Amino acid sequence: MSAAAMLEINGVVIDDTFAEAFPMKATRLVITAHNATWANHAAVALTGFATSVIACGCEAGIERVLEPGETPDGRPGVAVLIFSMSGKDLAKQIERRVGQCVLTCPTTAVYTGLDGPPDADRTALGKNLRFFGDGWQISKVIDGRRYWRVPVMDGEFVAEETTPVVKAVGGGNLLILAHDTEAALGAAEAAVVAMRALPNVILPFPGGVVRSGSKIGSKYASLPASSNDAFCPALTPLAKRTELSAEVGCVMEIVIDGLTDGDVAAAMRVGMEAVVARGAAAGVRRISAGNYGGKLGPYLYRLHALLGKEGA
Repeated sequence: MSAAAMLEINGVVIDDTFAEAFPMKATRLVITAHNATWANHAAVALTGFATSVIACGCEAGIERVLEPGETPDGRPGVAVLIFSMSGKDLAKQIERRVGQCVLTCPTTAVYTGLDGPPDADRTALGKNLRFFGDGWQISKVIDGRRYWRVPVMDGEFVAEETTPVVKAVGGGNLLILAHDTEAALGAAEAAVVAMRALPNVILPFPGGVVRSGSKIGSKYASLPASSNDAFCPALTPLAKRTELSAEVGCVMEIVIDGLTDGDVAAAMRVGMEAVVARGAAAGVRRISAGNYGGKLGPYLYRLHALLGKEGA
């Protein structure tokens, strides 16, 4: 990195690079229940095994907890976001996950969390799940929206018929390079707290953090992705190409999905601000990002620009 491109804040170097993200399809679901505990049980189950579209079929996460005054039926609730590579893939994931994780969970109901324009693409929510009622299901239209009531052993499962599908963005990311594991985890956890305070985004990996950052391709032809060896500290003295110096002993990545380009940018910004606030004194050395030279997706998030330091 040239001196002209160097940006250092609180002793932390921010690489002159960009994160590369790609188009996705997404929706928001609102899960309600008799109390917050059961709404959370359903939301956790629905968003399980949803870290990456590479193998999970979707990326999903809890967006936030909702107060009774914020939900369609006045009960405690949880908002979840689900992302997939196409509307068809998203429809499959919604039906399977709602059917197996929400319909089955005591006292729950599920509604769309998006209004969407009248001509928006929509996908089934309760439309097909109603058949579990074996002919006893009934529907009701309220303010132009159709809801299905399905008899279950604790009363009724209520599900809105459809939910809008919107264009979204997946794959925004930050790489946190630190002296050791303790420093990297501390910085990543601070960034996660800051990012999760924002609406319209999720961090789909466990705890919001991923340690197995990947690159496209592999020496093994059957694998579409493999370990990002350039950022693996154990390979620093061995790899043909390394992005690490000897003082970096641990790297953590945070992946961000958002409903809009601006939502991902905002999350990356507050995440970086949280990391640099900890500073070099806390063991943080650099912030970088993963990209594929602009070949993976059209959304390029330049770290210096996000911090208002472009051209610094």
